[in-house]
Amino acid sequence: MNISPLKYKTELLRATDYLAKNPKTLFLGQSVVYPGNSIFGTLENVPISQKMELPVFEETQLGMCIGLALAGYIPVSIYPRFNFLLLAMNQLVNHLDKLPTITQNRVQPRIIIRTAIGSERPLFPGFQHSGDFTEAFKALHLQNVDIVRLDEPEQIFPEYQKAIERPDAKSTILVEYGDYYNEK
Repeated sequence: MNISPLKYKTELLRATDYLAKNPKTLFLGQSVVYPGNSIFGTLENVPISQKMELPVFEETQLGMCIGLALAGYIPVSIYPRFNFLLLAMNQLVNHLDKLPTITQNRVQPRIIIRTAIGSERPLFPGFQHSGDFTEAFKALHLQNVDIVRLDEPEQIFPEYQKAIERPDAKSTILVEYGDYYNEK
């Protein structure tokens, strides 16, 4: 029996479909409802009722997600490029990461943040669209937000599953590679 290797984009689609089975999961960001980036293609099976298209206001987006998480939803906050997530650092570092500490673990919002290291092939998009800040984010020593770079297709589904099912309700940043959507 010949088993075909896992494909990066196929695994992202499978993981997204799995997240969407939970009716409390909402997908928020740019190009969630309308095409415009590579992540859009991994949301094709998500019901429109679970998608919220947002303008480019990264900090407000994460603030909305914190509010939704506090109301019992599981937001999947989508930042098409890692560089764009930098604009939500206040919400990430001072709010999302600190809420469990401030509330002595009575408030533990679970948010899944999807972002991507921008594609460089076939065309380099510029330095403001292709950054990988995984190690810098790890150096922040976030206490209540995990960060995982998805280097291989085999990592994708287990990490998405862990992000939604983990008993400690931590939030997770999942870092994808734009180039791998078509290469792996």
